[in-house]
Amino acid sequence: MGKKKKRSREETEPELAAEQTKSLDGDSKKKKTKTKNPNADKEMTRSVSTVSIALPGSIIDNAQSLELATRLAGQIARAATIFRIDEVVVFENRRGSGNDSAVNNSSGGDESGAAFLIRILQYLETPQYLRKSLFPKHGNLRYVGMLPPLDAPHHLRKHEWAPFREGVTLKEKSPHVKGTMVDVGLSQNVVVDQVLDPGVRVTVAMGSDRNLESDLPRQVVSSSKPREEAGMYWGYRVRYASNISSVFHECPFQGGYDYLIGTSEHGLVINSSELKLPSFRHLLIAFGGLAGLEECTEADNEYKGKNVRDAFNIYLNTCPHQGSRTIRTEEAMFISLQYFQEPINRAVRRT
Repeated sequence: MGKKKKRSREETEPELAAEQTKSLDGDSKKKKTKTKNPNADKEMTRSVSTVSIALPGSIIDNAQSLELATRLAGQIARAATIFRIDEVVVFENRRGSGNDSAVNNSSGGDESGAAFLIRILQYLETPQYLRKSLFPKHGNLRYVGMLPPLDAPHHLRKHEWAPFREGVTLKEKSPHVKGTMVDVGLSQNVVVDQVLDPGVRVTVAMGSDRNLESDLPRQVVSSSKPREEAGMYWGYRVRYASNISSVFHECPFQGGYDYLIGTSEHGLVINSSELKLPSFRHLLIAFGGLAGLEECTEADNEYKGKNVRDAFNIYLNTCPHQGSRTIRTEEAMFISLQYFQEPINRAVRRT
């Protein structure tokens, strides 16, 4: 019997975004971006608590140029990494196609803000040595080289040794043992103990043997393993949602999100030192766009005509007495994620 092709949920994220937003051009369709590893489904039952954020893709539509849109996406990626976010959900929040942004005008394509943001977020989360193998050339990646690196723990240098490394499977076969050759960004490729299709991103447990000449195969593990075993932050996953209700209903974690936080200038004002979050397994913090979460829920038939507060367990204003009439989403993320640091840590300790 032929080997059944393994595809993780995360491998299909760019394809899902492309299908639902009709955003990817012909070249991208010829070479699909494969991200994360074939054991990623195990993350749905992982024991560690997770923190997710959700934001509308329409924030990209307000950018005046492709370069500014890229910088905005880079700020989102930096915030997610600095505050150890496990999942970034990008959702649509308009009834139209949303294809009138500077991103589309500059690139000559029809990529929506959501698809553009997903592309940049996934690209930046990927270690630099894997990007050429995993991402096809695309006009909307034109300015990513000017962004500050995330410098996350899994973005290892060529000379660095770590118990885990991200890699991409190769067509090249091992001459001595059954398995798959993997490029993990070192001076030599390594062999893993599974037969996998080429072009798949995997997390490899490197073990204690630093001899790259050894025929001893390494092990492919879930991308949650570095955090579970060593407490290491190992990047964020990216998910597309067609509307804000899909953010909640399509949660990939077993049991769904057990606590939902909405952020808005119209929310409750509570000092972070006094905020008591319940013990949680999977927490989600939602951010609105130019007109806030109120507009996002109004554009969703499930919440149309309802109070936006009914969609969340708590609705908070994390920056009261603001001097500007508007706080941009990328600014709100840094403010809010810092605000939630201690409340989250207290809740996790009780878990």
